[in-house]
Amino acid sequence: MTAPLWTPAPAAARASAMARFFARLAATTPGTPMAEAPYAEWHAWSVAQPERFWQAVWRDTAAIRHDGADAPVLVDGGVMRPPGPDGGPRWFPAAQLNFAEHLLRRRDDAAAIIARDEAGRRRTLTFRELADAVRRCAGALRAAGVVPGDRVAGFLPNIPEAVIGALAAASVGAVWSSCSPDFGVGGVLDRFGQIAPRVLLAADGYRYAGKRIDCVARTAEIAAALPSLEQLVLVPFLGDAEAADAAAARLPRAVAWDAFVARGAEAPERFTRLPFDHPLYIMYSSGTTGLPKCMVHGAGGTLLQHVKEHRLHCDLGPDDRLFYFTTCGWMMWNWLVSALAGGTAIVLYDGAPLPEARPGVLWDLAAEERVAVFGTSAKFLAMSEKLGLAPARTHALDALRMICSTGSPLAEHSYDYVYRDVRPGVHLASISGGTDLISCFALGNPLLPVWRGELQSRGLGMAVDVWDAAGRPLRGAAGELVCTRPFPSMPVAFWNDADGARYRAAYFEFFPGAWRHGDWAELTVHDGLVIHGRSDATLNPGGVRIGTAEIYRQVEQLEEVLESVVIGQDTGQGADRDVRIVLFVRLRGDAVLDDALRARIRARIRAATSPHHVPKVIAQVADIPRTISGKISEIAVREVVHGRPVTNTDALANPAALALYRDHPALRA
Repeated sequence: MTAPLWTPAPAAARASAMARFFARLAATTPGTPMAEAPYAEWHAWSVAQPERFWQAVWRDTAAIRHDGADAPVLVDGGVMRPPGPDGGPRWFPAAQLNFAEHLLRRRDDAAAIIARDEAGRRRTLTFRELADAVRRCAGALRAAGVVPGDRVAGFLPNIPEAVIGALAAASVGAVWSSCSPDFGVGGVLDRFGQIAPRVLLAADGYRYAGKRIDCVARTAEIAAALPSLEQLVLVPFLGDAEAADAAAARLPRAVAWDAFVARGAEAPERFTRLPFDHPLYIMYSSGTTGLPKCMVHGAGGTLLQHVKEHRLHCDLGPDDRLFYFTTCGWMMWNWLVSALAGGTAIVLYDGAPLPEARPGVLWDLAAEERVAVFGTSAKFLAMSEKLGLAPARTHALDALRMICSTGSPLAEHSYDYVYRDVRPGVHLASISGGTDLISCFALGNPLLPVWRGELQSRGLGMAVDVWDAAGRPLRGAAGELVCTRPFPSMPVAFWNDADGARYRAAYFEFFPGAWRHGDWAELTVHDGLVIHGRSDATLNPGGVRIGTAEIYRQVEQLEEVLESVVIGQDTGQGADRDVRIVLFVRLRGDAVLDDALRARIRARIRAATSPHHVPKVIAQVADIPRTISGKISEIAVREVVHGRPVTNTDALANPAALALYRDHPALRA
């Protein structure tokens, strides 16, 4: 590829919030690059001068309302390590703030939340209505005895009550944690059972792929298994308020949503300002190899990072609407909600992203709600292409200026699909970070071109690099993605990890003094980033490390292949020990994996990558296991193939699929 797929128009680049931010800094802050300096210079400055950069975000972009002082900015930040009782980085230690206060600053009658579902229902809340709903819910939480540090949990679809509950908890200083209602009882208890919530908000059910799924029985089982629980609040979604009242009457310690928030009807609005690192959210790792890790994220770091990403990297403002397809069990939900801090309206959707009866439902939503930034997953774009969806020819997407994709690496052919069939001229941003940082290491950039297959840039203030096994920087070759300087949205702790041992083991033991993220990545000649897959899922045939995404990019372009999962299978013993690549494919309709299709798959992989990438075994399966957040679980497949137990199948959306891989006939050769 000798030319970029998209280049920002000069006038639009100059008018972007990022360019104007740089211009203000250049005019007021000694030692910064020139206003018109390349992004790479500004990124290098933001990493080298974190105190000055993050204070500028605090004052200029986020305009943080706070008690105390916004200096010092960073204490004990010279070495990259976890914060803890023995030291470690601390941001804005003299300031107190409230997260919800910043998300509820706008108080007019413009839409703040637009909520749609698979059944075609639409609800709106204005900024004024949202603030009042949060006030009443926060008053009810306080009346229930909730105080700062208590946990409030949500077992909810992606509906306005989830946003209201999260912001009400934040208003009080309580800690919010949520799971989507497609989690089984075991998966929910693996998470909420660790954090001991006092209050649980749960919906009566949800809709998915044309089905109504009742959640009341599961909710009752969950509540009964949480000894810490003092109040269960039942939110009507499938039924009406009267049905919720009747269901709540049958459950111990339960009350329906309307009756609960009525307890706070006369409560004054109150935002409890607390230290910068006061816990805001508890997020969870996927947990397929054991109990999920509980990552505690602070209010200040989450707010600063999200404002930076929304305002500067996505160029979102108060006249825009942001949509991200997500559930309440994925960090992109938390990221979406934070856009309210900039006065941006958020669009919620609950249901299947590609329902059989109406596969273009999300493009309908984007057109009808005039979405400016549309967020989705790489899998959604790949499946849209497979289904022949071409919204550029069927939908009026003139308001859409940016598409964000995450969840897995975005294949090169999906870049082509977006610019050919979705919206020519759109700003396509593949973004990557994680629940671990509740934000992004690399993401879109309004000042830079989009190159096929690349994430545009490393995020401002994020000292991201790629290292070899010896800790030496790499360019133009794949290695470990690392971050070498502290950043504000590092977890403030892991739950029930008093000495920080689990936190250190998760990120800091592989490279002491650097955060090793677990992605196999490459920095390109454009200073962009390519993600090749997870480090713990990389393949190693003949001693050559290969990222799984390199294989997926080729296989899933074949018309017959809907999706695939690739693993390394150990073979031989002693000196003959090696790894062979095994590719499992799920095929379209009545397609059959015959020798001709196997040959085409191998030929395509060989031609586009190398002989090392070619699978030794290609096998057909009817289903591919995924985590509840939708990510293919390569590790679970690998464990089953090797006869090892998958210790926490409750973390999977479709655990029964694992049986398809156990003793698969193709593995006997």
